[in-house]
Amino acid sequence: MKIYVVYDSENGHTEALAKAVYEGADSHKFAEVTLRHVYEAKPEDLADVDAIIWGCPGHFGTISAGMKHFIDRLGYLWAHGKLINKVGAVFCTTATVHGGLEATMISLITPMLHQGMIIVGLPGNLPENALYGSYYGVGVTCPVETSPDDPPNLPSGNDLALGRALGHRVAEVTLAMVKN
Repeated sequence: MKIYVVYDSENGHTEALAKAVYEGADSHKFAEVTLRHVYEAKPEDLADVDAIIWGCPGHFGTISAGMKHFIDRLGYLWAHGKLINKVGAVFCTTATVHGGLEATMISLITPMLHQGMIIVGLPGNLPENALYGSYYGVGVTCPVETSPDDPPNLPSGNDLALGRALGHRVAEVTLAMVKN
Protein backbone atom coordinates (compact mmCIF):
# COMPACT_ATOMS: atom_id res chain seq x y z
CA MET A 1 0.00 0.00 0.00
CA LYS A 2 1.19 3.50 -0.81
CA ILE A 3 1.05 6.39 1.65
CA TYR A 4 1.94 9.98 0.73
CA VAL A 5 2.91 12.49 3.44
CA VAL A 6 2.97 16.11 2.27
CA TYR A 7 3.76 19.02 4.57
CA ASP A 8 4.51 22.71 4.67
CA SER A 9 7.10 23.98 7.15
CA GLU A 10 8.84 27.29 7.49
CA ASN A 11 11.00 26.94 10.59
CA GLY A 12 11.39 23.18 10.94
CA HIS A 13 8.62 22.57 13.52
CA THR A 14 6.12 20.97 11.16
CA GLU A 15 8.90 19.24 9.23
CA ALA A 16 10.01 17.47 12.43
CA LEU A 17 6.44 16.33 13.04
CA ALA A 18 6.08 15.26 9.38
CA LYS A 19 9.17 13.09 9.70
CA ALA A 20 7.66 11.40 12.78
CA VAL A 21 4.40 10.77 10.90
CA TYR A 22 6.46 9.31 8.05
CA GLU A 23 8.40 7.07 10.47
CA GLY A 24 5.16 5.76 11.97
CA ALA A 25 3.68 4.91 8.58
CA ASP A 26 6.97 3.49 7.33
CA SER A 27 7.19 1.20 10.37
CA HIS A 28 4.31 -0.84 8.93
CA LYS A 29 5.77 -3.74 6.97
CA PHE A 30 3.40 -3.34 3.99
CA ALA A 31 3.73 0.42 3.65
CA GLU A 32 5.56 2.24 0.89
CA VAL A 33 5.75 5.83 2.15
CA THR A 34 6.70 9.04 0.37
CA LEU A 35 7.52 12.27 2.25
CA ARG A 36 7.40 15.58 0.33
CA HIS A 37 7.43 19.28 1.16
CA VAL A 38 4.50 21.06 -0.56
CA TYR A 39 6.88 22.80 -2.95
CA GLU A 40 8.22 19.41 -4.10
CA ALA A 41 4.87 17.61 -4.16
CA LYS A 42 2.93 17.07 -7.36
CA PRO A 43 -0.86 16.91 -7.01
CA GLU A 44 -1.09 14.25 -9.74
CA ASP A 45 1.00 11.89 -7.55
CA LEU A 46 -1.93 11.64 -5.11
CA ALA A 47 -4.03 9.71 -7.64
CA ASP A 48 -1.72 6.70 -7.36
CA VAL A 49 -1.61 6.30 -3.58
CA ASP A 50 -3.92 4.66 -1.05
CA ALA A 51 -3.57 7.20 1.77
CA ILE A 52 -2.67 10.87 2.08
CA ILE A 53 -1.48 12.59 5.23
CA TRP A 54 -0.93 16.33 5.04
CA GLY A 55 0.12 18.90 7.57
CA CYS A 56 1.24 22.46 8.01
CA PRO A 57 1.77 25.20 10.55
CA GLY A 58 -1.36 26.89 11.80
CA HIS A 59 -1.45 30.58 10.95
CA PHE A 60 -3.99 32.45 13.05
CA GLY A 61 -6.27 29.41 13.24
CA THR A 62 -6.05 28.31 9.63
CA ILE A 63 -3.69 26.55 7.23
CA SER A 64 -0.49 27.99 5.80
CA ALA A 65 -0.42 29.63 2.37
CA GLY A 66 1.86 26.91 0.99
CA MET A 67 -0.55 24.12 1.96
CA LYS A 68 -3.55 26.13 0.74
CA HIS A 69 -1.86 26.60 -2.63
CA PHE A 70 -1.21 22.85 -2.85
CA ILE A 71 -4.80 21.98 -1.94
CA ASP A 72 -6.16 24.52 -4.41
CA ARG A 73 -4.34 22.65 -7.18
CA LEU A 74 -6.38 19.46 -6.54
CA GLY A 75 -9.38 20.55 -8.65
CA TYR A 76 -8.62 18.16 -11.50
CA LEU A 77 -8.43 15.22 -9.11
CA TRP A 78 -11.74 16.30 -7.52
CA ALA A 79 -13.44 16.68 -10.92
CA HIS A 80 -12.45 13.13 -11.85
CA GLY A 81 -13.06 11.53 -8.44
CA LYS A 82 -9.44 10.42 -8.16
CA LEU A 83 -9.25 10.71 -4.36
CA ILE A 84 -12.59 9.11 -3.48
CA ASN A 85 -12.21 6.44 -0.76
CA LYS A 86 -8.55 7.17 -0.12
CA VAL A 87 -7.61 7.34 3.56
CA GLY A 88 -6.72 10.82 4.81
CA ALA A 89 -5.21 12.23 7.99
CA VAL A 90 -3.82 15.59 9.12
CA PHE A 91 -1.32 17.21 11.46
CA CYS A 92 -0.26 20.74 12.38
CA THR A 93 1.86 22.85 14.67
CA THR A 94 1.10 26.23 16.24
CA ALA A 95 3.17 28.68 18.25
CA THR A 96 0.77 29.10 21.19
CA VAL A 97 -1.40 26.80 23.29
CA HIS A 98 -4.64 28.36 22.03
CA GLY A 99 -3.24 29.13 18.60
CA GLY A 100 -5.89 27.28 16.64
CA LEU A 101 -4.75 23.65 16.52
CA GLU A 102 -8.24 22.20 16.14
CA ALA A 103 -9.38 24.93 13.75
CA THR A 104 -6.33 24.30 11.57
CA MET A 105 -6.87 20.54 11.56
CA ILE A 106 -10.53 20.94 10.62
CA SER A 107 -9.46 23.31 7.84
CA LEU A 108 -7.13 20.56 6.61
CA ILE A 109 -9.81 17.86 6.90
CA THR A 110 -12.50 19.81 5.01
CA PRO A 111 -10.90 19.52 1.55
CA MET A 112 -10.36 15.80 2.17
CA LEU A 113 -14.08 15.42 2.78
CA HIS A 114 -14.81 17.37 -0.42
CA GLN A 115 -12.58 14.89 -2.23
CA GLY A 116 -14.58 11.94 -0.82
CA MET A 117 -11.75 10.70 1.37
CA ILE A 118 -12.12 8.66 4.56
CA ILE A 119 -10.65 10.52 7.55
CA VAL A 120 -8.55 8.81 10.22
CA GLY A 121 -7.89 10.51 13.55
CA LEU A 122 -6.27 9.39 16.76
CA PRO A 123 -8.46 7.57 19.30
CA GLY A 124 -8.17 8.53 22.95
CA ASN A 125 -7.22 5.04 24.06
CA LEU A 126 -3.80 5.19 22.40
CA PRO A 127 -1.23 5.56 25.17
CA GLU A 128 0.39 8.50 23.37
CA ASN A 129 -2.96 10.28 23.14
CA ALA A 130 -4.74 9.23 26.34
CA LEU A 131 -4.05 12.42 28.26
CA TYR A 132 -3.27 14.70 25.33
CA GLY A 133 -6.57 14.45 23.43
CA SER A 134 -5.57 15.12 19.82
CA TYR A 135 -8.50 13.40 18.12
CA TYR A 136 -8.66 15.15 14.73
CA GLY A 137 -5.10 14.21 13.88
CA VAL A 138 -1.93 15.49 15.55
CA GLY A 139 -1.76 19.10 16.64
CA VAL A 140 1.15 20.26 18.76
CA THR A 141 2.35 23.56 20.17
CA CYS A 142 5.91 24.68 19.56
CA PRO A 143 6.33 28.06 21.29
CA VAL A 144 7.98 30.80 19.27
CA GLU A 145 11.61 31.41 20.06
CA THR A 146 12.07 34.75 21.83
CA SER A 147 15.41 35.53 20.22
CA PRO A 148 17.15 34.57 16.97
CA ASP A 149 19.89 33.07 19.14
CA ASP A 150 17.49 30.67 20.90
CA PRO A 151 17.48 27.02 19.79
CA PRO A 152 14.30 26.12 17.92
CA ASN A 153 11.43 24.85 20.07
CA LEU A 154 10.91 21.68 18.05
CA PRO A 155 8.20 19.16 18.89
CA SER A 156 8.87 17.20 22.09
CA GLY A 157 9.30 13.46 22.49
CA ASN A 158 5.58 12.94 23.21
CA ASP A 159 4.65 15.15 20.24
CA LEU A 160 6.78 13.01 17.95
CA ALA A 161 5.31 9.84 19.48
CA LEU A 162 1.85 11.16 18.55
CA GLY A 163 3.09 11.75 15.01
CA ARG A 164 4.43 8.21 14.75
CA ALA A 165 1.16 6.85 16.20
CA LEU A 166 -0.86 8.73 13.56
CA GLY A 167 1.34 7.47 10.74
CA HIS A 168 1.12 3.88 11.97
CA ARG A 169 -2.66 4.11 12.47
CA VAL A 170 -3.11 5.40 8.92
CA ALA A 171 -1.07 2.44 7.65
CA GLU A 172 -3.18 -0.04 9.63
CA VAL A 173 -6.50 1.45 8.47
CA THR A 174 -5.26 1.71 4.88
CA LEU A 175 -4.22 -1.94 4.85
CA ALA A 176 -7.67 -2.93 6.08
CA MET A 177 -9.27 -0.81 3.34
CA VAL A 178 -7.13 -2.10 0.46
CA LYS A 179 -7.60 -5.73 1.52
CA ASN A 180 -11.36 -5.49 1.05
